[in-house]
Amino acid sequence: MGEDEGSLPGRVAASGPNLAYQRTSTCKRQGELSELAFVYKAASLGFIVAKPYGDNERYDFVVDSGQRLWRVQVKSTSYLHSGSYRVLALRHLRGQTVTYQPSEVDFLVAHVIPEEAWFVLPIRAIGDRPILTLGPSASVPPRPRLWDAYREAWHLFREDGVTEQGLPCL
Repeated sequence: MGEDEGSLPGRVAASGPNLAYQRTSTCKRQGELSELAFVYKAASLGFIVAKPYGDNERYDFVVDSGQRLWRVQVKSTSYLHSGSYRVLALRHLRGQTVTYQPSEVDFLVAHVIPEEAWFVLPIRAIGDRPILTLGPSASVPPRPRLWDAYREAWHLFREDGVTEQGLPCL
C-alpha cells in the first residue's frame, strides 16, 4: 500500500493522508538534523561532545571543554514570525510543559536554521522564560535584542567564559 513505482521495496510514498504525522516527523527530523549540526560545530571548535545513552536525560549532549563538562539541550527554529525567530525553552513532564532548570541543564543552544546561527544561552540567564525571541542577523531597523550577546557565544563553554557563580561573562 502506498508504494511508488521505482521506489525502494518497503518504502511508502511521501504524499498521503496523514499530514499530522508528517508534520511531527518533519519537526522531529529538523531537531535531529540540528543536533547533528551542533555536534559538528562544537567538535570543529575543539570541544569534545558526547551523547547520553537513551532519551531519559533532560539534556541532549555533554560538552567537554577540557576543564569542565556541560549539559546541553539543543533546540532549533526555522520559523520567522514578526521579524524574529522563536524557540520554546520547554520540556514535557507528565503531560505538562515546564522550563529547564539549572539543576538539570547548563546551556540551551538554539540553532536558527535559515541563518545558520547559534545562540549559546546559559540556563541561568534564561530563567523561567518559556519562549525565547531571537533576532535575525540583519534586522531593519537595527535594534538590540535581549539574546543578541549570546549569538555564537561558544566561548561560554570555556572555563573562563563562566564566573564562579556559574553566570556568563560577556
